[in-house]
Amino acid sequence: MVNFPVLVLNQNYEPLNICRARRAVVLIYQGKAEMLENGAGVVHSASQVFELPSVIRLDSQVKRPRSQRKLTRLEIFNRDQYTCQYCGKQTRQITLDHVIPKYRGGKHTWENVVGACVRCNRRKAGRTPAEAGMKLRHTPAPPHNNTYFYIPHHYLQVRQEWQKYLPVEYN
Repeated sequence: MVNFPVLVLNQNYEPLNICRARRAVVLIYQGKAEMLENGAGVVHSASQVFELPSVIRLDSQVKRPRSQRKLTRLEIFNRDQYTCQYCGKQTRQITLDHVIPKYRGGKHTWENVVGACVRCNRRKAGRTPAEAGMKLRHTPAPPHNNTYFYIPHHYLQVRQEWQKYLPVEYN
């Protein structure tokens, strides 16, 4: 239970990080954070009982530089929420697909790369979606730059109490 994920918010309620419940309890005990949402249960020490938090907020503001998100497999999969952009199947077995194939001049950019299941990627092969008779579910675009921290998609399904603290793009 001490390894449960805990959402860490900055002093201004902006998502900052995800830590383990053990670290969150220590931050609360030291007076560096406050618990906003109760987690699942308690943890016992020799003389005290501590509630396990699910969301904490730091008492002091942490300044972090805003940087451009890098185009990586993980970022593409998180942007597309591990969903095939052709058939809509949600799976962990997802591949990258260039909408306009690279050998036809397609670039490796946010606007040209999508997540696709293995079946759809094979079906599309080296063709454009129009040539393959397939349609994109969403137009690919770069992720919003107002957040420089992403929350892995599988946490969003398990931790419903986090939703009210997250930007609109996660809901």
